[in-house]
Amino acid sequence: MSPTPRERARAQTERDIIRIARAHLATGGAASLSLRAVARDLGVVSSAVYRYVRSRDELLTLLLVEGYTELADTVDAALEHVADQDDRTRFYTLGNAMREWAKSEPAMYALLYGTPVPGYDAPGEQTTGPGTRVILTFADLVEQAYRAGRLAPWPGTTAPGPSSDYDAMRRDLVLTGDDATIGRTFLAWHALIGAVTAELFGQFGPDTFSDPAALFAQQLSLIADTLGLAEAPLPPEQPQPACRPPLG
Repeated sequence: MSPTPRERARAQTERDIIRIARAHLATGGAASLSLRAVARDLGVVSSAVYRYVRSRDELLTLLLVEGYTELADTVDAALEHVADQDDRTRFYTLGNAMREWAKSEPAMYALLYGTPVPGYDAPGEQTTGPGTRVILTFADLVEQAYRAGRLAPWPGTTAPGPSSDYDAMRRDLVLTGDDATIGRTFLAWHALIGAVTAELFGQFGPDTFSDPAALFAQQLSLIADTLGLAEAPLPPEQPQPACRPPLG
């Protein structure tokens, strides 16, 4: 059934609240987010906003879910274009999609992966699903390479990891990699988040790197090496056309 006029009006108001909250997030950060300020920009009294969003924490949760969903949709859309490419190319695509989204939405990225908001505890039942979509996509990429025998083994030995936690992941996420493989998957994920965060928030200083894109490309390559993702095979050489003898 089509939504009623009242339902459409409510949905539009909810979208307006989120839009205004995102604008406030970009200018003042998550800690200063206020329902009163959102109501003022919406042109209604604060009590009217409470009919749609009951608290600042509920508003933060809505923003988190929207941010995680946008990022995951962006990554999924980018990976669709390279679905038939090699593991390393798909990893580069995932990493670059994350970087580009973060650069276009720095305030939302900070909410997702930055400093926790004081006094706010994200409800897992609402945020865990959207919040784990990208890392699960990333883990699946590594898992596919591992199952197909395309993942280079970890050189040497490693310190023991939290095996009981890894066992739970193998059971719940249907992973088959050994402890070293799961461990370096998380190491690579944290390195990827760190690389994006350091660039986005200027943690290197304004004059340290003149070409952030080149730095990020190298970091992606090093992370791929850590994961054991093979280099993309070179295309076969094309036969050269025979030279025609000169006329006359």
